[in-house]
Amino acid sequence: MLTHVVLMTFADQADAAEAKRRLEGLAGAVPALRSLHVGLDRLGLPGSAHLCLTTTHDDEDGLRAYADDPAHQDVLAWLRPRLTGRVAVDY
Repeated sequence: MLTHVVLMTFADQADAAEAKRRLEGLAGAVPALRSLHVGLDRLGLPGSAHLCLTTTHDDEDGLRAYADDPAHQDVLAWLRPRLTGRVAVDY
């Protein structure tokens, strides 16, 4: 099992809610996605990211298949121009 965690910061924090909706739409649409959870920051403390995405995959090949899936690529095309920061960890 491989867990993929991504923290995102948006130029306009209001975009985080739409990003959550779009990302949650990937559940059931991407075969290599075993689980997906999206959380929005509630406290707004300095230095906090606006959104946390956690996905799980069978293995590295599953993560690559998720990354390359057309549905995921569509979401990324919407996300990328709105982000001011993104960090990820895979464990």
